Amino acid sequence: METVTVGRTIGGDADRIRAAMTDVGPFMRAANFSDVTVDGDVVRIANRVGLATIELTLEVVEDKDAVLAYEQRDGIFDEMTTRYTVTEAPDAVEVEATTEFAVQARLVGPLLDATVVSRQRRKELNAQFDHLEALED
Repeated sequence: METVTVGRTIGGDADRIRAAMTDVGPFMRAANFSDVTVDGDVVRIANRVGLATIELTLEVVEDKDAVLAYEQRDGIFDEMTTRYTVTEAPDAVEVEATTEFAVQARLVGPLLDATVVSRQRRKELNAQFDHLEALED
C-alpha cells in the first residue's frame, strides 16, 4: 500500500470547515476532477492522470475519527481509502487528509505508477484545502 498525507493549518471556524468537507459535491469538485457525480453516499469521479483517465466509484463510509471518509468501490485500484480529519487549534484548524492505495499490477508501468498517482493525489488534496482556505474570505 502507498500512502499520501497532506496537512494544512487553516484559519477559521472548525464547524464551517467540517460543513464544507461534508458537502461532498462541491468539496470533491474542488479537487479539479474532470467529472464529479454524487448520488447519496456514492460518488463517481473521473480525472486525467498522465496518459490515463482514471474513473472511480467511491462510497462515503462511517469513520468515527474522520469528518469525511470514502473507499473505492469500483476503479483502477486494488484498494483505495481517503480520510479527512479536523483538529481545532488556537485561532485555526488543522486539517489532514490521508489516502492509502494499491495500484492494480496490470496497470503499473507505462500508464501509471505509484509515484504518478501520489503526485496527482497531492495536487487534488491541496486544491481541496485551497477551497477550504477560500471560505475565510
